[in-house]
Amino acid sequence: MPESVVLLATPDGWRHSIRTADGGMLCGRLDGAGAEAEAEAAQAAVVALLRDLAGDAGVEVTWDPSPDQASWTGRVGPVR
Repeated sequence: MPESVVLLATPDGWRHSIRTADGGMLCGRLDGAGAEAEAEAAQAAVVALLRDLAGDAGVEVTWDPSPDQASWTGRVGPVR
């Protein structure tokens, strides 16, 4: 089950790191959010990925404030 996520803008596009509740890590390039994509589009793309990973468990992300638009940290939890 996903527990937290980090988004990072790079010259080649957005990248993600997802930490799972059992201590695992899933990292890579975020499909659907190229280098020109705004932070909101990257957030939406990673939420879709997280929902796919969680399956029937339904999740939502609470994003922490970011000092810039190039990196974001989010806490993943069940849909309320």
